Amino acid sequence: MNAKKAQSFITQNAIYLVLVILILGIAVYEPSFMSVNTLRDILIQSSTRVIIALGVAFILITAGTDLSAGRVVGLTAVISASMLQIPDYSRRFFPDLPQLWIIIPIVIAILAGLLCGLINGLIVSKLNVPPFIATLGTMVMVYGINSLYFDMKPNQSQPIGGLRPDFTNIGSGFIGKGQYSIPYIVIIAIVVALIVWVVFNKTKLGKNMYAIGGNMQAAKVSGINVSKNLIYLYAIAGALYGLAGVLEAARTGGATNNYGNMYELDAIAACVVGGVSTTGGIGTVPGVLVGVVIFTLINYGLTFIGVSPYWQLIIKGLIIVAAVAFDMRKYSAKK
Repeated sequence: MNAKKAQSFITQNAIYLVLVILILGIAVYEPSFMSVNTLRDILIQSSTRVIIALGVAFILITAGTDLSAGRVVGLTAVISASMLQIPDYSRRFFPDLPQLWIIIPIVIAILAGLLCGLINGLIVSKLNVPPFIATLGTMVMVYGINSLYFDMKPNQSQPIGGLRPDFTNIGSGFIGKGQYSIPYIVIIAIVVALIVWVVFNKTKLGKNMYAIGGNMQAAKVSGINVSKNLIYLYAIAGALYGLAGVLEAARTGGATNNYGNMYELDAIAACVVGGVSTTGGIGTVPGVLVGVVIFTLINYGLTFIGVSPYWQLIIKGLIIVAAVAFDMRKYSAKK
């Protein structure tokens, strides 16, 4: 009986055990890894990835996928950065643009992300295009649109810099003093995670999302408007990508049309490692958060101890395959 309980505990908490083992393993090899500054850096690097992964989780739980997330992040980073440069910057994207209230470009960028998500939702729900193909198509189109925007005169594909301090402060500022300060970007990520948790667990949309992912036909029979709900979910995901793009531009102090490249794969991988089922209907916000932190730890921690980036890719790939195999094994057992 004790063996069964232990097995059940390991199965239910595998993701958290992996996180602890990763931290302890790196700390044993390099004790200086266990510092407040290291934790702070990991949280900062995880913040935008968390928001992207939470957006992707909305789609994965419905048994869909979203390959356009990274390119939407890039588009919204460029949009927000292009309108938030200091007035005397020599290569302004819009030379004659007056200084706008900071909230205006941010809202425009988030709405652009929402529009991309809305288009994804319409293609999937109204045209019955499989999510993989629909979002693959929009991924390519969004990158094309972003590149055309980025190449406009007088910018002509030059990296966008000279961002206003009130904007970059969102990505680099903090509350408190010294090493125990809390970065604004981390606070924003926590607030977004809390809101998403409420949507997942306390709203009708969240319940419908799980029902659609669990069995779409049964959801239709039970009276759920699957098409409308999918449109809402894709739109929300797009808005989250838009917010992540804004924060990424603020964090790095600039933007190019290549921002966000491959971010969607990291987000999908983090979700899967965090327990979001590839077959739909299963996923939690805490699991997604831990999944993102695990992948950030792999990137940051293994670099910290001098492991080659190529070995890091191999390790990440093995973790993804193992997580999906474990997920499919649980799904087969339930059937």
